Amino acid sequence: MSQSISTSQNKNKKIKLDFKDSKYATGRRKKSIAKVWVKKGSGNIHVNGLKMNEYFKRPVHQIIVTRPLEISQVVSNYDVKCSVKGGGLSGQAGAIILGISKALISHDETLKKNLKKDKLTTRDSRVVERKKYGHRKARRSFQFSKR
Repeated sequence: MSQSISTSQNKNKKIKLDFKDSKYATGRRKKSIAKVWVKKGSGNIHVNGLKMNEYFKRPVHQIIVTRPLEISQVVSNYDVKCSVKGGGLSGQAGAIILGISKALISHDETLKKNLKKDKLTTRDSRVVERKKYGHRKARRSFQFSKR
């Protein structure tokens, strides 16, 4: 009975990682900010202390996050540690992409050509437009009534 309690506590416990000889980069997308550390390793990706598949449940987000590593063909060569806050999961995944790309380039300059070709090194600056007064949303007006 004590074993089942300890295993359930281990699932929720965040993993401590050693990233002393790593390269750091910051990625941003919408309202999300990602701090990313990349170092030589076996291909593990951790987001906010959890494994990537535990943090991003949707396969789309998992594919998005691993994209820079797959394009540069170094999936199993680097370990990635990310700390993300703000925004939703899609914005966070986009921020992690930019962070990983920048960190990989600072680690190995030869990867820049492929990553730049797929536009993974530039920040996507699109953010939600603010709501204006006299409108229902940013641009949507209230329904017009003739009578």
